Amino acid sequence: MFRPLHALTALALLAGPLPACAQQASPDPVAADWHDIPDDEMMVITLTDGRQIFIRLAKRFAPGHVANIGTLINAHWWDGSTIYRVQENWVAQWGDVTEQKPLPPEILRRPPAEFEIGSFEAAQRLPVRDAYSTASGVTADGWPIATDGSAAWLTHCYGSVGVARDSLPDTGTGAELFTPIGQSARRLDRNYTVVGRVVEGMEVFSSLPRSAAPMGVYATAGERTGIASVRLASQFPADERPHFQYRATDNPRYAALIDKKMHPDAPMVATGLEVCDLGPGVRRRP
Repeated sequence: MFRPLHALTALALLAGPLPACAQQASPDPVAADWHDIPDDEMMVITLTDGRQIFIRLAKRFAPGHVANIGTLINAHWWDGSTIYRVQENWVAQWGDVTEQKPLPPEILRRPPAEFEIGSFEAAQRLPVRDAYSTASGVTADGWPIATDGSAAWLTHCYGSVGVARDSLPDTGTGAELFTPIGQSARRLDRNYTVVGRVVEGMEVFSSLPRSAAPMGVYATAGERTGIASVRLASQFPADERPHFQYRATDNPRYAALIDKKMHPDAPMVATGLEVCDLGPGVRRRP
């Protein structure tokens, strides 16, 4: 007599078994799994109301654009700018709404395209494919990546920070940045440069009032949220610096975390797993 496969069993057959170490290990990290994020790779946005947003910069994957961001920070270019676009289930965007503010002379006006990152260096590869790539996973230092079998790229997940741009071949200077605030924005993969990821304070972006104007750009200045300053953590006094750590993924515990998400405890039933489901894996340093 034919018996239908349980959903998890069918999924496991499609995905293939995870390593035995993943099935035996705890999904919880140990102290050795946490590594410091350099202070000069942590961008701190302070709003005029005092709230702060912390962004880990993807320096090794988008060096040209991150260098521009550093130049903008050193010039205090974002000080006095605003979050001027908040589009429901899409993105929040910040910078100079007029697009007329002069950029620092050191800025590279047209950085090389950094939509792709070179090799698919996944320390953990997801056992199922998704609609946007042939394979996806996370690097050893926690960045979500995907590939089509030839090129590889950072993915536009909730909280990823991308560079706004005009039409190709423009890649954007990094002066205008955005982050997805609803679903992930994977259809932007390989079309916009990912320069970082919000690791704390994402609730600030996601709770801002949505604009009903076209593209979510606020119609009046009073609707915009003011930015008091943007700095690197390394620019704060030593005793005031925020310190963050990322969770390493190149170990059996992270493999077990993926397995746990694929096969949750009843009554939950997993129907798939997308790389953006894994979360940023970052914490404040204890």
